[in-house]
Amino acid sequence: MGCDGGTIPRRDELVRLKKKPEQKDKDAERQFRWKHCALTQQRLQQPIVMCGLGRLYAKQNVIEALLDKEKMTDACAHIKSMKDIKNLNLTSNPAYDETKDDKSSPYICALIGLEMSGQFRFVALWTCGCVFSERALKEVKDRVCSVCQTPYTDDDIVILNGTEDEIEQMRVKMEARNARAKAEKKAKLDKKSKTKAASATITSGEAAESIATPPEQSSAAAATASASTTKPIVLNKRALISDKIGEDPVFKKSKDDYSVAKDPKASAVYKSLFTSHESEKDQKRAHWVTYNPFYN
Repeated sequence: MGCDGGTIPRRDELVRLKKKPEQKDKDAERQFRWKHCALTQQRLQQPIVMCGLGRLYAKQNVIEALLDKEKMTDACAHIKSMKDIKNLNLTSNPAYDETKDDKSSPYICALIGLEMSGQFRFVALWTCGCVFSERALKEVKDRVCSVCQTPYTDDDIVILNGTEDEIEQMRVKMEARNARAKAEKKAKLDKKSKTKAASATITSGEAAESIATPPEQSSAAAATASASTTKPIVLNKRALISDKIGEDPVFKKSKDDYSVAKDPKASAVYKSLFTSHESEKDQKRAHWVTYNPFYN
C-alpha cells in the first residue's frame, strides 16, 4: 500500500473529516452594524438618521438613493420619502479617538453614559430623535423626553439595530404611526373644510340680506346713520374753531369798531404812530408816509 520505509499513517491522514463551517466573529459583526450605514455599508457620517425599523443610515446616502432608485436596496424599500426617516440627536463620546482603531463607540447614552456599541440595547424616540439606552429609558416613568421635553407614546419607541423579532415589532409600530398620521391629517382637512363652509354660509346670508333690502332704504338708513354720527362732531368742531378765532388778537383788530387809541394793551409810543392819536389830529405838516388826510 505504499508504506515503504516503515512509516505509519495517522488516522487523520486516512479518514477525511467534514470541515466545520467558519464561525463569524460576533463582536466584529456587531461593531460593523453600529458604525456603518445599512444602505451602502460605508462608514457612518453625520447627520445620522434611522428608519422605522431601527436601522442606521448616513442621511446623504438615503437622499442619493431616493433620487436614484437603482441605489435603493430591497431591505430599504420601505423608505419612500424623507418622512420615512428621522434625524438622530446623538451624544458624542469624549473618550472616543477616531485616529485609533479601538473598539469604543463614538456615541454614548445621554442619561447614564453607556457606549452605543451594541453591547447594550439602545432605543430612539420617533417624535424627537433623541437616543437613550433602554435601561435608562425604563427608569424614566413619565412619557416625556428627558433631553428636549417632547411627549411620546409607546409606538414612538424604536429599537436600534434589533434582532429579527424586534424588527417585526418595529414594523408593526411603524404601520401604527403611519395610520395615526393619516387619521390626524384627515381630521385637519375635515375641520378646515367645515370652517370654509361655515364662512361661505355667513357670506351668502349677508348677501341675501343686502338683496332683500331695497337700495333706497339701505342708502337712506346709511345716510341717517352717518348724519347722526357726523352732525355733533361737525357742530363741536365749528364751536371750537369760532372760540379760537374770537380769542385771536389779529381777528379782533380786523373788526370795524376796533381802534388802536382805545386798545388798553397798546403802548403810548405805538398809539402815536397812527393818525387817530390826539397829537396827530391838530398838526400842520404832511404825514411821514404820504400825507395827512386831516391836513388841507
